Amino acid sequence: MTVKKPPSGSAAVLSWTPVAAMAVVAVVDLTMGPGVGLLPLVSLGPAFAGLVGDWRRTAVIGLAALLLCVGLGLYNGLFDRPRGYTAMLSVAGVTGVGIAAAVMRSRREAELASVRSIAEVAQRVLLRPVPLTAGPLHAAVSYTSAVAEARIGGDLYEVVASPHGVRVIVGDVQGKGLAAVETAARVLGAFREAAYDEKDLVKLGERLERSVARELEDEKFVTAILAEIGYDHQVVLLNYGHPAPLLVHGDGTADFPEPPAYALPLGLAAHGGPGPAPFPVPFRPGDQLLLYTDGVTEARDDRGGFYPLAERAHLLKDPDVHRALEALREDLVRHAAGPHHDDAAMLLLRYQGGDGGTPVTLDAPA
Repeated sequence: MTVKKPPSGSAAVLSWTPVAAMAVVAVVDLTMGPGVGLLPLVSLGPAFAGLVGDWRRTAVIGLAALLLCVGLGLYNGLFDRPRGYTAMLSVAGVTGVGIAAAVMRSRREAELASVRSIAEVAQRVLLRPVPLTAGPLHAAVSYTSAVAEARIGGDLYEVVASPHGVRVIVGDVQGKGLAAVETAARVLGAFREAAYDEKDLVKLGERLERSVARELEDEKFVTAILAEIGYDHQVVLLNYGHPAPLLVHGDGTADFPEPPAYALPLGLAAHGGPGPAPFPVPFRPGDQLLLYTDGVTEARDDRGGFYPLAERAHLLKDPDVHRALEALREDLVRHAAGPHHDDAAMLLLRYQGGDGGTPVTLDAPA
């Protein structure tokens, strides 16, 4: 059984607006007499009802307005003149338009609900929930789309267990909209397949490059960072023109591990230049690794200042990794002081413990 939620305060006020409008018109008309000519304003009732209610409620309000119009017209003796009939026609006409508007709005709302449902399914297929744990690693993710009402966009992330360690990708597709979503789906599909097959992280990156280069046109590209966490208390990073991750050490200090040389983003290898070089970074129990997209660091406050991610590393101290990332996300939203102008994805990996002697494997998400 479905239980309807009671209307919110603003919705309740709007629902009573048609009745209040007709009551005010009736009181003023009775007080000031027929000479003022307020009778046609009774049509405000069905007009407001068409904006906030369904067609049945609009029809009921319209019938009530018509009866009120007849009653006031008889009281004021207006039906021996055209004024009374003109007021009735006005109420009937506005009621008809209000019913039509309510029907059209209901259809649009149903279509929007269907689109949102499809978007939720697409989100589960494209951006699957990351595993809660991977051996000694705990993971949490946050995603905010720049498109109003959208659940997915051009940012991407994934965590995959492989025989070669836990492999992670966070990326950012150039552009927005459905084209960016389609590209993100291709990159994720290629990563999920190659992460199991390729023994070498560089070979994995080369497969992603070939997959992206086949699909992208017109100088499109994808910035991405790959990470591999094995059993030797280090993470190996491969950076394709992506912002350096934030590494928060167990003692609370933080830094951004930079690659020896930045490589071109995925999709631009044909332009030449060196490929990315893998570089290991110590990653020990108590450390945290935050991979993110530029929608995080480029979020601006009302004075144009960028989000100071390094200064907010202390927000990740909560013992629960999900609450820690949520605290960072809430701080980012407060800093932005308005809607995001770019997608913002964050993936937090926390090394909870472990002796480092056994390769990590993924536990299924709850």
